[in-house]
Amino acid sequence: MADALDPNELFSHVEDADFFHVPRFLAPHGHVSIPQPLKLDEPLIEMNTGNELIDNTIQPLDLMITKFMVLELVVAIIIAVCFIGLAKSLKGGTSARGRLWNILEVFLLFIRDEVARPCIGKHDADRFMPFLWTIFLFVLGCNLIGMVPWMGSPTGALAVTGALAMVTFCVVVGSGMAKLGVVGFWKAQVPHMDLPGPVAVLLIPMIFVIEVLGLFIKHGVLAIRLLANMMAGHVVLAVIVGFIGASAAAGTGIWGTVTLASVLGGTALSLLELFVAFLQAYIFTFLSALFIGAAVHPPH
Repeated sequence: MADALDPNELFSHVEDADFFHVPRFLAPHGHVSIPQPLKLDEPLIEMNTGNELIDNTIQPLDLMITKFMVLELVVAIIIAVCFIGLAKSLKGGTSARGRLWNILEVFLLFIRDEVARPCIGKHDADRFMPFLWTIFLFVLGCNLIGMVPWMGSPTGALAVTGALAMVTFCVVVGSGMAKLGVVGFWKAQVPHMDLPGPVAVLLIPMIFVIEVLGLFIKHGVLAIRLLANMMAGHVVLAVIVGFIGASAAAGTGIWGTVTLASVLGGTALSLLELFVAFLQAYIFTFLSALFIGAAVHPPH
């Protein structure tokens, strides 16, 4: 029982690795390794932070293919297959037909009408719809694939949410500079204030530094928010399931009671996780649209 509920397996949904956890009847040790045709014996860059956990698990540019990379590719392929087909069917103005196409169309119209246009403005919003639709569907897909047993939740890793936030940051800054010019965008970070000359010389540089730091912090929080919400649910679910193994030595009666409670609690938490998967995809997209809107329409 203790071996069946190995803590490493319980937390595997939010832990990246070069293998997949699978039922033991499918693989001798419950692991299926991912082929590594590109992995280097020595990484191109050695990272020595002094933290043994980081240095032993994260090395840049070693070209290792990980579980989360595979899952992200699967999500990307699913999105491409579904939406290329939808785009082709709607290209000539044909109405969407079938439950799948109607559900996808509802998602797209909701993001356009209730998120992008109110945050960015009707005139500019349509230019950013491909990005916002893609980011919403990709985050949602990564969240939902974490609900599949023996898979994993890519959005439970900081590397994934950080990369998504970095992409959003590049879109925000790039769109702002394209609309206002390079100098105009960074100048617009400081709101217009009627200040006396000496006070302006002192305050404006300070406000500029604070606003620029705030721009980086907002996108950092964007990554942490998604990471924390997705990781928390999987960790709590792992703890609830772990109670089953922890109570195995306490007797059949206690073990049966704890198992029943854990299964019911895990089921309820999984339903909550399903809701959170959609909610966090919406929040990430909404904040991305909000940041883009603030960049292309700075306050005066």
